[in-house]
Amino acid sequence: MTAARLIDRRPELSPADMVDAMTPPPRFDEARFETYVPNPEEPSQAAAVEACRAFADRAGAGGKNGSWWRSLFGGGRAPAGKQGLYLDGGFGVGKTHLLASLWHAVPGPKSYGTFVEVTNLVGALGFTETVKRLSEHRLLAIDEFELDDPGDTMLVTQLIAKLTEAGVHIAATSNTLPGKLGEGRFAAVDFLREIHAMSERFEVLRVDGPDYRHRGLPDPPESVDDAELTAEADSLPGATLDDFDALCDHLAGVHPSKYGKLVDDVAAVHLRGLHAAPNQTVGLRLVAFADRLYDRAVPVRVSGEPLSSLFTEEMLRGGYRKKYLRALSRLTALSRDTVKS
Repeated sequence: MTAARLIDRRPELSPADMVDAMTPPPRFDEARFETYVPNPEEPSQAAAVEACRAFADRAGAGGKNGSWWRSLFGGGRAPAGKQGLYLDGGFGVGKTHLLASLWHAVPGPKSYGTFVEVTNLVGALGFTETVKRLSEHRLLAIDEFELDDPGDTMLVTQLIAKLTEAGVHIAATSNTLPGKLGEGRFAAVDFLREIHAMSERFEVLRVDGPDYRHRGLPDPPESVDDAELTAEADSLPGATLDDFDALCDHLAGVHPSKYGKLVDDVAAVHLRGLHAAPNQTVGLRLVAFADRLYDRAVPVRVSGEPLSSLFTEEMLRGGYRKKYLRALSRLTALSRDTVKS
């Protein structure tokens, strides 16, 4: 049996598919507050659980403040108090688990998506239609919140303003404090008013601790040679095998909103000839790809350079440092899964 290739897949998503898909990823189907295990040495984690429970109770109890039309065009009143909860902290402290648990605890209608998925929804439906649909929800949960460019900044700050005015509760996770979003990536100073106005809508909750994905675990497996990688891929039903450069080229032609569908039902991903990403653009695509692999718990095995070499030292010192480190953490955990399987 010869392994399939990801580069042969051409995933498509309609706007309706995008709306229907706004639920926690498969890895977090069973995430609940009860299954989050706080690190006893990090009291902020136990405090975060209780704060998220309280926020879920408020979101679940809150009704809608009139129609979305009144809120959108200025006729409604913004609900009292802050409608947002913002979980800030390093990667691997369980923020996504808490966000998914919060989503599961709130009765519908509700939506959950990564920052990229939310911005893509606006692109597919248009701003007004997105506000109309999401304004009927109790909760919008946004994972991996970040402002990478001026367009996203203006779009998301306006979206959050309209939704909170309509009574929607918004919970978000990020590796960056809301007032610091965009630093080192574009001329964020030009958008400080919008960024600060948005951040005022959130209660910020810090979640500290080491990366749980690697506490007390052995080092990840090393890369293997091409022959061994090919044999592993060919022997595993549902696995894929791609040349690393070919996959990078393919990802350039697939919108990041479709990366999840690209790896749906894949048993394991094998990449041949891995090396450092040649530039920031490719690096950020690989971050988004790694996130979708992690969401779906798809094991990863590589030949060539080790996964730790995926991003250059220059990239790891730049404005996207936290994104790259999160991707390495997740890919390392997924590479351990290949040993189990």
